Amino acid sequence: MARHSPSFYPEDDVVTIHIPATLRTYSGGRETVSVAGGSSLRQVFQRLDAECPGIIDRLTLDGDIHPAIAVFVNEEQISLGLIEPVPEDATIRLLPNVGGG
Repeated sequence: MARHSPSFYPEDDVVTIHIPATLRTYSGGRETVSVAGGSSLRQVFQRLDAECPGIIDRLTLDGDIHPAIAVFVNEEQISLGLIEPVPEDATIRLLPNVGGG
């Protein structure tokens, strides 16, 4: 899949993803990456991986979200994993998951 600049996407179908510092080597140091929207988090992650090759391997494990990553869509932590619906103009935040005991 070819890389595209966000300017190639219609403005009403762009998702902004905030990349944590630990994963910015995949994003070329960018704090945010904009990709074409998708109906599910899986589609958005696939589009993010096209823009930032290899990042999906750090975000997923065994077909689901990696347990070391917490994902927020429009400020709400997701609960459905990769099938989570992603609305147009969504903001996604990827954060290191903080474990407790």
